[in-house]
Amino acid sequence: MLDHSPTHEDIRRFLRRIEGMLKARGLVVYGVTTDGSPLYPEPLREVWPNAAHQVCEFHVLKEITKDVLRALAKLRKSLAKEIPTLPPGRPATRPQKALARRVKRLRDQITELFDHRHLVVRRDLTLVQERVLQRLGRRHPEVRDLRRLMDAVYQLFDRRCRTHTALAKLAKLRRRLDRFKHLGKVLAKLRSPNLEKALTFLDDKLLEATSNSVERGNRRHRKMQKSIYRVRTQRSLIARMALDLFRDKGMEPTAIELATLHTVRSPQSTCFARWSC
Repeated sequence: MLDHSPTHEDIRRFLRRIEGMLKARGLVVYGVTTDGSPLYPEPLREVWPNAAHQVCEFHVLKEITKDVLRALAKLRKSLAKEIPTLPPGRPATRPQKALARRVKRLRDQITELFDHRHLVVRRDLTLVQERVLQRLGRRHPEVRDLRRLMDAVYQLFDRRCRTHTALAKLAKLRRRLDRFKHLGKVLAKLRSPNLEKALTFLDDKLLEATSNSVERGNRRHRKMQKSIYRVRTQRSLIARMALDLFRDKGMEPTAIELATLHTVRSPQSTCFARWSC
């Protein structure tokens, strides 16, 4: 706990303390997963120069999807400016009725864009959701461009690719997106160096793509601290980290057992066919 905002020196001191603990136990660091904070790269290069630095995939995608949703909000605001002002009272003449229908049509389009905005950034879509998104893309070309952008970004993090292949795809994507000037800040996120570092895990099966497991444990412990005061002590913090490490150590045999059970219970398995007989 610090009484001020962390600096490079604080991170450097923290990493050196961890390095001393690991050396005392005969352990070596091969990879580190962090968020996109600029505090980590320099201290990591000094303390663990040979370790791979992986930026959390979740944090990178979060920033990109946030800008994509912001671009959709900008599109809705531009449509709202096109809504003409209706005269007071009910429309009586034919031009007034046509104007009222145009106003209603624009308002319905804005509502539809807001209700289905999550489909543009969602990774997997159902058949119904794809049809809704296609309808929105026919009406608004910006929606189609943003969805193609998200599809290309999600393809970068496919585990079946290697890092050099993903980097080549990223370079091609950046060149192709130079003509989409209306996307604005979305292009800036795609040119961030954190995006290259987020693809490091593709060449290492042991390196996690995200830091969600650590943050999930931190959130669980902070929730306990709200109702149990003794959980805030240093002894409780050390015990909590020890329990998390013990649980993570038992996850690998459990995953192997689950994979074996799924294989045995599969209808295509010969063992399942023999047992059923």
